[in-house]
Amino acid sequence: MTVAPFTIPLWADLAAVGIGALQGAMFASRIKEHRIDLLGVALIGIIVGLGGGLLRDLLLNQLPAAMRSNWYLVVATAAALVGMLLIRIFDRLNSLIIALDAVTIGLFAAIGTTKALAYGVPEVPAVFVGVVAAVGGSILRDVALNLPIALMHVGSLYAVAAAGGTVLLVTMVLLGANILVAAIACVVVTTVIRLLSVRFGWSLPEQRAIGSWRVWRRA
Repeated sequence: MTVAPFTIPLWADLAAVGIGALQGAMFASRIKEHRIDLLGVALIGIIVGLGGGLLRDLLLNQLPAAMRSNWYLVVATAAALVGMLLIRIFDRLNSLIIALDAVTIGLFAAIGTTKALAYGVPEVPAVFVGVVAAVGGSILRDVALNLPIALMHVGSLYAVAAAGGTVLLVTMVLLGANILVAAIACVVVTTVIRLLSVRFGWSLPEQRAIGSWRVWRRA
């Protein structure tokens, strides 16, 4: 399947990158035991803001979007510095930041999936590309900080949220829906699942050893 890619204005794409960089810098600023200096905090912010798009374009064998415009690196760096310097203020706006982050995950998921479809990637790999685009920044962040990768541990359903949204997008496109409508539905579903998982503490079940399955099923 080949479709026209879902495109959003440059300012909206940069806003998503900025929010990611802001989140990344705030996350790094809170890790006191690593004694990260100012440059390190800024770099983590940039990695989170640009990581998803970078991994997406590498999977598609394309020049990363951040290398095709001056603005991506500028915005990511500025947002990381702002997040580092104003962390106390943004901590008070944590609910708003979480909501914006959820929308950002949905945007990256929709853009990644439709871009993959536009390059002729089959539906299942296109979903994978979309999920990687949505969560790639956090994976690179944890690797850079030598932390357990959050995606692989019990916690809020951000990867599952992205998967739900991208599967819906691909399904709607297969059924003949307009790509813009499908992409908007992807963003909405991803955002809602992510926010509900944070609000109600939803998570996937913890892995159990095979020998303990009977005990787990009775619990």
